[in-house]
Amino acid sequence: MQFTQLGRTGLKVSRLCLGTMNFGPQTPEPDAHRIMDSAHDNEINFFDTANGYGGPDHRGRTEEIIGRWFATGGGRRERTVLATKVYGDMGPWPNEGKLSALNIRRALDASLRRLQTDYVDLYQFHHIDRNTPWEEIWQAVEVAVQQGKLLYSGSSNFAGWHITQAQEAANRRGYLGLVSEQSLYNLVQRSIELEVIPAAQHYGIGIIPWSPLHGGLLGGVIKKHNEGVRRLEGRSAQAVEEKREQLTAYEDLATELGHEPGDLALAWLLHQPAVTAPIIGPRIQEQLDGALRAVEITLDQATLDRLDELFPGHKTAPEDYAW
Repeated sequence: MQFTQLGRTGLKVSRLCLGTMNFGPQTPEPDAHRIMDSAHDNEINFFDTANGYGGPDHRGRTEEIIGRWFATGGGRRERTVLATKVYGDMGPWPNEGKLSALNIRRALDASLRRLQTDYVDLYQFHHIDRNTPWEEIWQAVEVAVQQGKLLYSGSSNFAGWHITQAQEAANRRGYLGLVSEQSLYNLVQRSIELEVIPAAQHYGIGIIPWSPLHGGLLGGVIKKHNEGVRRLEGRSAQAVEEKREQLTAYEDLATELGHEPGDLALAWLLHQPAVTAPIIGPRIQEQLDGALRAVEITLDQATLDRLDELFPGHKTAPEDYAW
């Protein structure tokens, strides 16, 4: 496994981040524990979760699964750079969601109980809170840092303008601010190249892409459908039809290079500026095994240019919209 710094910090994380959203709703707890052990065996030290993961009827279940895994000992917590999130409503009453100082305090304490740990390495704001001033948010975070309950702060699904607001407010306080931004980013969806990535690079913020295979669209969907491995229905079928020519050419390129399509998509992300670690969210062990191959793939400039032709991005951002 390769390692890199998380943004401008001194913290080292693996180039792949283990996403845990499936743990509980789709992956039974014993299987989730085996997947996390396998991640450690393959030197993945960066795990991502959220307080709301676990399904609509059991928010927090995923953190509980991770907490019970930590409780089995063996240095599991000590070897893990643990990231979780706050924002979504955890109950029906006011102040059980968003980024008020009250909710940050309560939500962080609840996450620590579920995770069976006394601190979180990276605490991420799952969405922008348009009603809470950054002075309030950073004050609450600073208190938690002083209490030893969290080390670093990150954002998720922020616009470039939101990142700027957050960082300038942190700068006024002489505070570190954000060190990471978790965004939707893959070959099909490259809009964060317009404003988010330039802002992240300016402030030294690491990008953590989620949905690197765009819901499986970049995972060989055409080939799997033709082989009868995957059915295409509803929105999935519509998405494939809209991009069938692109996807077919993409899968042909992967075959020509001797790579699985999903591995190629992950490898492309690992070659992009500011990207720290794409999030892989395996439901089963085999999906984790496949993702590990991507770290070993080196793409030459001709291949990167060909991928840009197939899936055009915004290489002249942030002025791309102008000329």
